[in-house]
Amino acid sequence: MSEARLRIALIAPPWFEIPPRAYGGIEALVADLAEGLIARGHDVVVIGAGEDRTAARFLCSYSEPPSTRLGEPVPEVLHAAMAQRLLNKLDVDVVHDHSLAGPLTAGARRAPTVVTAHGPVDGEFADYYEQLGDTVHLVASSEAQRRHAPHLNWAGRVHAAVKVCSYPYREDKEGFVLFLGRFDPRKGAHLAIDAARAAGRPILLAGKLNEPAEHEYFDREIKPRLGTDAEYVGVADSKTKRELLSTARCLMFPIEWEEPFGIVMVEALACGTPVVATRRGAVPEIIKNGVTGKICDRTDDLAAAVDEVHNISPAACRADALAHFDVATMTALYAQLYDRIRTTRSSQSATP
Repeated sequence: MSEARLRIALIAPPWFEIPPRAYGGIEALVADLAEGLIARGHDVVVIGAGEDRTAARFLCSYSEPPSTRLGEPVPEVLHAAMAQRLLNKLDVDVVHDHSLAGPLTAGARRAPTVVTAHGPVDGEFADYYEQLGDTVHLVASSEAQRRHAPHLNWAGRVHAAVKVCSYPYREDKEGFVLFLGRFDPRKGAHLAIDAARAAGRPILLAGKLNEPAEHEYFDREIKPRLGTDAEYVGVADSKTKRELLSTARCLMFPIEWEEPFGIVMVEALACGTPVVATRRGAVPEIIKNGVTGKICDRTDDLAAAVDEVHNISPAACRADALAHFDVATMTALYAQLYDRIRTTRSSQSATP
């Protein structure tokens, strides 16, 4: 392998195990990235919570992930402090921090810090990343995200990815529509139910439902819409998620905000399942309209799109996922970025 062997520390958020047993998109990405980097010959250590379930050397912050406290500030800050103490004992070439509070200590680190912006980069989040300045090398999850805040210290853009081979591919689909995601108003689960019902298709809904705001939205907008043709099946673990994604007629992704990415769309494509989505955020970067799904400019068009997905080839969906959103592609891009940043840092240090 031609690329230089690097010593890389990956810092995950503290909320779920790595990889997660159910919900936990960032934790799943960290696990896959660690495995991919090791396969390329790099030395990888992962700092996270829970049991040692990664392919890398694992250093633990919380012995039990504080999942029930998701959203509270103290676990995030304490995790950042513990991660920095662990980092102080390591000799690495680059730190890739996927946590929220961890980058606050980047200025004191010997190695350069890469930060992937997994969430929004507007409002206070934009202020946060702006204040971090050149202490971090910020990576966008999509071009849409980078365009939203062009003034930040972007080092590049790397699309999130999945291990496509771990997702079952099915040509023959069942008749139901699927919504899979957090129960947040911006995710549009209520729109998914309305569209499926208008198209005369049953819909299954699965996803995270444990924070007070999620319960409030679910009780207000989802419960009244449930019925024989609209069923909530709970939080889907890894196995159930793959079964649902591979057998669904289509995945509904009717977001009502500028979502930076949306890994569930890639998971659907990996299963050969087309996506019906609204034209927001990174959707046009992930879905090829008419080829791997249907992109709607108006929510009123969602029902018609559900009808039209029978024209979408499952093989085209799978092929697109393999070509653009497989872990191997993501890992190669990150490895190139790490090496470029490390080389730049070394040359700057050598300049008198």
